[in-house]
Amino acid sequence: MEEKTNNKRFWILRNLAGAALFFVALAVVANILLGIFTHHGKVITVPDMVGLSVREADRLADSTGVRIDVVDSIYVRGMAKGSVYKQNPAAGADVKKGRRIMLTINATVPKKVTMPNLVGYSMRQAKAELSSRGLNLGKLIYVDDIATNNVLKQQQNGRDVRPGSSVESGSEIDLVVGLNGMDNRTYIPNVRGMKYVRAVDVIHENSLNISSLIFDESVRNYNDSINSVVYRQSPGASSAPSLMGSSVSLYLTVDPERIPK
Repeated sequence: MEEKTNNKRFWILRNLAGAALFFVALAVVANILLGIFTHHGKVITVPDMVGLSVREADRLADSTGVRIDVVDSIYVRGMAKGSVYKQNPAAGADVKKGRRIMLTINATVPKKVTMPNLVGYSMRQAKAELSSRGLNLGKLIYVDDIATNNVLKQQQNGRDVRPGSSVESGSEIDLVVGLNGMDNRTYIPNVRGMKYVRAVDVIHENSLNISSLIFDESVRNYNDSINSVVYRQSPGASSAPSLMGSSVSLYLTVDPERIPK
């Protein structure tokens, strides 16, 4: 009787051990298959597609092991039409093979906006109005007048732009502004360490012009240019007054070694 009981216990233990081994083996096989089908532990670094054409981005994606999907477009003046403006996930991100990279491209046809009437505005008011319409301030052209920084004309490429006319979004509009001989001085600000767009704004706010923008070799595409920082300016900041309408050259970089601390 006791022998039968022992045999029964042994049979139960043997079956329990077998079942345990079966489930362990099943878990191992499932984990292996899961790794195969999901590429577990294998990641791909997303390449930088900004600035490439869609065809170039597609070839790069194919060679890397990801896919692309154009989901939106925006018009950016100065950037090649049809090129990649933005990507998600960003370059450098780790993703699994076959991941879709969402692309926003630069539209081939620019949007049209209505030109406002800026005559009679102050320079700063005119600049704000241009920005609200998706337009940019170009040059400040100073002429003798009783009121300094009063807008007398609005121009594009040397020609007057009529209020209500259609212009391309992102266009630069030059302003002909007054300059009173008794109130014609300003100071060159220090814009070193400022990002590109902010530096340009500060130069304009001080009634000065940008003579040139010089990007170093670290600036490779449109996104780099927007994120670039002024590491040098010419002439430099000065406590001595300068004539309104004077020009400043800006040198820009995204190289951390060059960015002022």
